[in-house]
Amino acid sequence: QVHVVESGGGLVQPGGSLRLSCAASGSIFSIYFMGWYRQAPGKERELVAVITSGGSTSYGDSVKGRFTISRDNAKNTVSLQMNNLRPEDTAVYYCNVAAPPHNYWGQGTQVTVSS
Repeated sequence: QVHVVESGGGLVQPGGSLRLSCAASGSIFSIYFMGWYRQAPGKERELVAVITSGGSTSYGDSVKGRFTISRDNAKNTVSLQMNNLRPEDTAVYYCNVAAPPHNYWGQGTQVTVSS
């Protein structure tokens, strides 16, 4: 059984920062991508950032220059440092772990950016 658990969400003012963390545990072999997606009310789930086992990264256009993804392969963890947060970043953030042919999701953590 595989568990993917996120932490670090919360309420922050515009311009503030938050750090999300995700840990994958259980019978997982050969994780390739680890990443973050988000879904705002009434919108589709969208890519925030992903990172490969080799450290290559990709970001959604709206977060480039503000968010940074990092990963610890030995611990099967991935983090997302979010700076200069905007109200439009408000969403449920989901951790994704891609270990082909399997794809695992966390339960999500709420991030709310509001004054």
